[in-house]
Amino acid sequence: MNNQTSPSPTSIKALKQLSTEELTARMRIGVESIDPRIFELTDQQLDQAWTPEANTGLWPIRVVLGHLADVEMVFATRIRKIYAEESPTLQLFDEHAFVDSAIYGCTQGSTMSPPIGGDIAAIHTLRSWLIAFLYQLQETDWQRTGLHPDHGPVSIQTLAIYNCWHLERHAWFINAKTEKLLGPRPVPEPCDSGGCGKPGCECIHS
Repeated sequence: MNNQTSPSPTSIKALKQLSTEELTARMRIGVESIDPRIFELTDQQLDQAWTPEANTGLWPIRVVLGHLADVEMVFATRIRKIYAEESPTLQLFDEHAFVDSAIYGCTQGSTMSPPIGGDIAAIHTLRSWLIAFLYQLQETDWQRTGLHPDHGPVSIQTLAIYNCWHLERHAWFINAKTEKLLGPRPVPEPCDSGGCGKPGCECIHS
């Protein structure tokens, strides 16, 4: 079986070039960006901190997954608020306060080890919920803005771009960590029949 080479992290510049239709289609690839072998990892591997020399990011995989779930909720709330209200002020999100607390279950002194399936389910549900909403927008709606306390006026389109970039970038680092723990991710072999047709099948058509 061949091995899959990890691509470079997603470029925010490339995402800014997409139309709203292309962006929404890209956002549909959510948790599918994450190596499913994370479910094979032990609690110790999920909670392992990383050094700068590893070039995979410092946070444990469990922290990254919890962070992704929280940020999906933040982006969805901000986008819907901008649509519903007239130039609303957006609330800040202190990601480091969340990471430094015991909320993700692998901070020193924490007694929790929450299953990562909950994080994956939350990410998938929130992203699907947001995409269903984005598909209803008119082109003018994408330019509605809210006021970010640090960055000033931000549009729905800008938030959607950064939401897409955020998940794809963190998925890349999760996958890089997983490859260091389990080796390169296998590439599915081609099906002789041209694909088995089962939902979720990764078979490559001959």
